[in-house]
Amino acid sequence: MAVLTFLLGYVGSRRANTTPDFLVARRAVPATRNAAAISGEYLSAASFLGVAGLVLKDGIDALWYPIGFTAGYLAMMLFVAAPLRRSGAYTLPDFAEARLGSTRLRKFCTFFVICIGVLYLVPQLQSAGLTLNTITGLPAWLGVVVVIAIVVVNVLGGGMRAITLVQAFQYWGKLFAIAAPTFVLFVLFLGGPGNGAQPVDSSGVLRFPENAKVTTVDDVRVRVEVAMELSATGMLNGSYTDGPVYWTPGLYEVGEQTELRFTEGSPVPVVEGSPTSNHDWLRPQTEGLSGLFETYSLIFATFLGTMGLPHILVRFYTNPDGRAARRTALHVLYLLGLFYLFPTVLGVISRQYLPQLLVTGKTDAAVLLLPSTMQPNLLGQVLGAIVAAGAFAAFLSTSSGLVVSVAGVVSTDILPGKVRDFRWATVVTGVVGVLLALVLPGADASLTVAMSFALAASTFCPLLLLGIWWRGLTWVGAMSGLVVGGGLVIGSQVVTVASSYTGHWASPVFSQPALVTVPVAFLTMIMISKLTARRRPEDVSRILLRLHAPDPLGFMRDRDVQRFDTEDEKSRQEDGVRRDDSPSPPLH
Repeated sequence: MAVLTFLLGYVGSRRANTTPDFLVARRAVPATRNAAAISGEYLSAASFLGVAGLVLKDGIDALWYPIGFTAGYLAMMLFVAAPLRRSGAYTLPDFAEARLGSTRLRKFCTFFVICIGVLYLVPQLQSAGLTLNTITGLPAWLGVVVVIAIVVVNVLGGGMRAITLVQAFQYWGKLFAIAAPTFVLFVLFLGGPGNGAQPVDSSGVLRFPENAKVTTVDDVRVRVEVAMELSATGMLNGSYTDGPVYWTPGLYEVGEQTELRFTEGSPVPVVEGSPTSNHDWLRPQTEGLSGLFETYSLIFATFLGTMGLPHILVRFYTNPDGRAARRTALHVLYLLGLFYLFPTVLGVISRQYLPQLLVTGKTDAAVLLLPSTMQPNLLGQVLGAIVAAGAFAAFLSTSSGLVVSVAGVVSTDILPGKVRDFRWATVVTGVVGVLLALVLPGADASLTVAMSFALAASTFCPLLLLGIWWRGLTWVGAMSGLVVGGGLVIGSQVVTVASSYTGHWASPVFSQPALVTVPVAFLTMIMISKLTARRRPEDVSRILLRLHAPDPLGFMRDRDVQRFDTEDEKSRQEDGVRRDDSPSPPLH
């Protein structure tokens, strides 16, 4: 996968010379290829590994993740895709300045683009380390470094132009890598579901099918529903233990690197917050009002957050016109819908074969371990290798898009905006991503990514919707909404992290805040804009006409060409989009 990524990156980067090549691939990517590239970029570690892991751990409630991840493109297609492309912007801060005419607002947008990009990049890199460690036993940090090294080299070569071809290929590679093992394992499961699977007693309690030894990776709190005997070596409830243990129903704290040994037929403890029986696993909303709040908040975050993700939006700038951008979003809908069928099936099957993951909470490894667990022979090794290749494709494609979007904003808003600056920004973004991935504690990839969605939904979603569809928006109102919405999400995360170290006292409002923060952000933008109506841009009618006028009328223009590179490059942009077969200028 790494070799193919390098090869396709080299092919795509041969004619990448100018700043528009690096930022928007000359705005000449066809809708079908762009849709595959967006899908390849969007299907991150959270989709390839995290969805199956959440289905294994949380049951039917986890299905809201793939539904929300996919349905967000419907809102993007209806409200954002075409007007955003017609704006002629290169980045989200570029759009904000073009619509509202404020450089101060542009700086705030830059800050939140970097926050969302880094918050999304870290779980990708941590999952790469988990995958390498699970498959080969090599240190996790090596997977982090390898993935970011490949990404940075590709992006340095050709930016958006290089990674478009890579990401389009990686979507189809990931689809094959998840679909082929799913077909084989599902057929084997139907042929002999009792072979190596865990038994379930009449009360629905999960039990280990054979003697099992489980070693925790991090500190974890597990819930026990049925009294049981086991032996342990390590920290239990704050005390060192080495020998037999008797657990009554309740909650227990298990320290890092503690070894738990279970006998055949022992009930399976599960991490706190997960269903303890198959009966609850198959039922939605088993946690009452708090569970209902979390579900609706998750729907809000994923449905509205998609249209605020900078690394996704930047791909719509690469379409030739607004109509192509809308067609791209439509194609993405069915490409994602097809993909998400497979990790859901793998998550259901994993519950029968991988009960030990419910003890450690590291359910993201389910997709990687399932082939060798169900088929401990050559077939299992081959299927495992295919899945691992797909997982690395997920890390590479998503990380590439994130690095390009963050580097593009840094190079144009903090640095002068030339090709050389874009390359420096790429290196800095990669180094920062590696350091944060190694320092910050790991969590479920889907949960971490969902927080990125909440931040995007509470900042750029209201800015885009109101900026495109409401003429009354002012830059003061937009900036106030960004600060309030983004500040509430970041603050809720600080509270959640503090709570995790001091007794898990925080309510679900803090772990899934979108249901509160998104409406607050919208209301703040509207109210402050009404109070500052005199700051409404004088040319708002002309700008909105450009965003909504049909493409054949010719109102669409690339904006702010004076920001980039040499006079030759500026003149080429002003003359229109240069086609792929035109001669390329020398590198500046």
